[in-house]
Amino acid sequence: MIHAKHRNRLPLPQPAVIHVRRSYAESRFGQLHLWTAYPSGGGFDERTTMICLHHSGGSGRFFLSLLKELGNDRSVYAPDLPGHGSSDAPNGKMSAADIAGAIADFLDSFRLRQVDVLGYQLGAAVAAELAIARPQLVRRLMLWGVPSYSAQDRVTLLQNSAPLGAREDGSDVIEEWQRVLESRGPGVPTTALAEDFGDRLRAGINGVKALAAALDFSPSERLPLVRQPTLVLRPKDEFWEQAPRMRAALSNGSLLEVSDYGQGFLAAAPNRFAAIVREFFDR
Repeated sequence: MIHAKHRNRLPLPQPAVIHVRRSYAESRFGQLHLWTAYPSGGGFDERTTMICLHHSGGSGRFFLSLLKELGNDRSVYAPDLPGHGSSDAPNGKMSAADIAGAIADFLDSFRLRQVDVLGYQLGAAVAAELAIARPQLVRRLMLWGVPSYSAQDRVTLLQNSAPLGAREDGSDVIEEWQRVLESRGPGVPTTALAEDFGDRLRAGINGVKALAAALDFSPSERLPLVRQPTLVLRPKDEFWEQAPRMRAALSNGSLLEVSDYGQGFLAAAPNRFAAIVREFFDR
């Protein structure tokens, strides 16, 4: 029995320490660079491991704030997709299915038996392909910004796509930065835009290849093959009108509107975003 005069000397419970680290994994395209968060208990996760897949031209850094929010009770991995960030690039053209294969290589090498997957734009297409190819591995999906374009829009986007910095006078960089500023949603800090913009500059031609992979993805053909519970997130961004069609294509899907936020929802409200992720993945 603890004597009353010593009770106040007992150490207070400490908040969980979230370890955020970087590492590498092997894949069919070479090394994948990983942003990782994991619980302080040394890997004894309370929840299913989560994989976060970014957009074309981005990097796993895009999810860094989310890793810090969710890493206290599960391991979270945000890989730089092939040809992005510090990951090796494939030699030729790549598809969303090819990228999903590289992600599966990493998951197998880490002996992960089941994962939840969060995908944004190109990452949403890759997440869907991973779920189709490895249904026993992927438990749940959360997708937003699922790429869905008409044939004419695909042609136009590909014709106008070029690596940032292709013009010697830098005018394309200035024009694109102005476009980014004009399209950002409420509450998105300029620093978040600058980090993502830097990743796009670094991706160069590989970002263009990744955009082509996103444009080649056919939601009407591929999403009906996804059987896992899937949440389509609908912020007020460029994919606002397309999100209900993506939900309709899924056999086991649901839709969540977050119209208070637009382009850059994660950067604007990481706590709100993390709460949505927990609500869906912790079931």
